[in-house]
Amino acid sequence: MPFGMKSSAVDWLIVGLGNPGQKYEHTRHNMGFLTVDLLAEKQGVKLNKVKFKSAYNIMNFGGCKCLVMKPQTYMNLSGEAVREAAQFYKVPAERILVIYDDVSLPVGKLRVRPAGSAGGHNGIKNIIAHLGTQTFPRVKIGVAAPEAGKDMVDHVIGVPSQAERKILAEMFEKAIEAAECIITDGCQTAMNGFN
Repeated sequence: MPFGMKSSAVDWLIVGLGNPGQKYEHTRHNMGFLTVDLLAEKQGVKLNKVKFKSAYNIMNFGGCKCLVMKPQTYMNLSGEAVREAAQFYKVPAERILVIYDDVSLPVGKLRVRPAGSAGGHNGIKNIIAHLGTQTFPRVKIGVAAPEAGKDMVDHVIGVPSQAERKILAEMFEKAIEAAECIITDGCQTAMNGFN
């Protein structure tokens, strides 16, 4: 291989988690989708290619070539899509950045992690199962836990209030900044700056 050439057509996978279809579009579980949609829009790119069971496109972001994807498998099978793209482009797990909703964080909180368990999140659980590792960076967007006595599923596929939506729109911007920081400066720097 000539000196200076990268071994892969893609340096990073940026995965926004969510559920496909209009019914789920603005629900709490779609924070990942909404974030990568905004990222694509900022880059002047549409996530309109279809492969790897995903809507995706390749763009330059953070000085790297990134495949930005929205798995279309429904949340609980997200790992199938991630594994296909990772295998195809030979992207290691530590360069697979996953953006998703987290009920253990209050609305308006962001958390960057270099690795960790699924914490009850079915999309992450499935990605861990398919990659065979928990060591991949993530940006979690807080959607808060349901009120006492309310059903968790109804909560995550519910639509946030108008006030929450305003806060969350700012969180998408922050999540994109955090993602760029992870790519350019590493997880530790991003954790210091965004957690």
